[in-house]
Order: sequence, then structure tokens, then C-alpha cells
Amino acid sequence: MVDLRVIDDPASAEVALDPVRSRLLSELRTPASASTLAGRVGLPRQKVNYHLRKLEVHGLVRVDSKRRWGGLTERRLVATASSYVVSPGALGPAAPPDDPARGMDRLSAGYLVALAARVVREVGQLLRKSEELGKRLATLSIDTEVRFRSAQDRAAFSSELTAAVAALVARYHDESAPGGRRHRLMIGAYPTPTSPTTTETKAKETT
Repeated sequence: MVDLRVIDDPASAEVALDPVRSRLLSELRTPASASTLAGRVGLPRQKVNYHLRKLEVHGLVRVDSKRRWGGLTERRLVATASSYVVSPGALGPAAPPDDPARGMDRLSAGYLVALAARVVREVGQLLRKSEELGKRLATLSIDTEVRFRSAQDRAAFSSELTAAVAALVARYHDESAPGGRRHRLMIGAYPTPTSPTTTETKAKETT
């Protein structure tokens, strides 16, 4: 089982997004039989088997083991990943453009979302190929938070960050290097979402 799998096939996405099947995928992070799942989700075993067959056809679950009970064979299934992400590529022509810079405001939230969508689509494709070849995909991720005192500080940070990235790119970019490989670099920032718990805590502190 891999940690995460990107779904880019429209039919597979439709199967995974069904509420019952999504629940079954979450239950199958550990192997279980149809009868066990039926008890957990409150559905008849035959109904669960129907949904499991749909998931299995699309490679979202696989057989983990089989056991003989009298004249019957019980199959224990497991999800093929701990979690799943639906790629924007599953939307076909309705997906965000490959190049969000065309016709979109670079300072808009929509542009940031379009960039993130491209990351999911492209990295998902590369990840699938690397798994097929049995190789590890080389990636770099930086995830942190910064709390600005003011909008002016945020603007200054953005300016300095842009200059620093431009300087690094100029230093390491080599257009004619033999065997060199292009990498896409994207840096995004947005207000950290406030969790309900945090909101409730602040409300209590002010009362």
C-alpha cells in the first residue's frame, strides 16, 4: 500500500467519489472481508460486495488474502493506498489550463489554485510512471508558516522572496548542460485556514 495515489481517470474518480465507496476505502486501510465491512457500514453483505467489485475493477482495492470456510472462499481486501486525491485531469476539458498564466491574474487566488491543480496533475503522472519503473521520484517540498505584522510586511516579504528565487535560478539554471533536467518550481502563500477549534477558543477568550 502506498501513502497516496492520484486518480486521473474520470471513471475511477466517479467510483471513488461515491459516498459509500469512499467510506469503504477508508475502512480498507487495513484488510477486511465483505461481511466485516457490512457490519461496520450497516449495509447488506451483497450490497457491500457490489461496491467492492466496482472498486476492484478500477484498481482502488486489491485482494490481500483468501480463506476457506466450508465450501466458501472468503476474500479479504485492502485499499491500494492510504489516501487518494482526484487529479484535475479527471475533469478533461473543464480542468484548469496547463499554463495558468494565460488569461489569469497572477495575483488572484484562482491563479494559485490553478497552479496547485497543475502540480497535482503533473506530479501524479510522474508518480505513476516512477511506480511502474520501480524508481523513487525525486521531489522537494517546503512547508512552513509566516505571520506578517502588516500588509506592508507581506508585500516586502514577497518582493525579497521573488528577488532571492530569481538570483538562485540565475545561479543554477544551465540551458545547455548535457543530461540536465528541467524542474518546475512553484512557491505559493495564502492565509492559514482557521480551524473551528481555534475559533471557539478565541471566542471564549474574549467573553
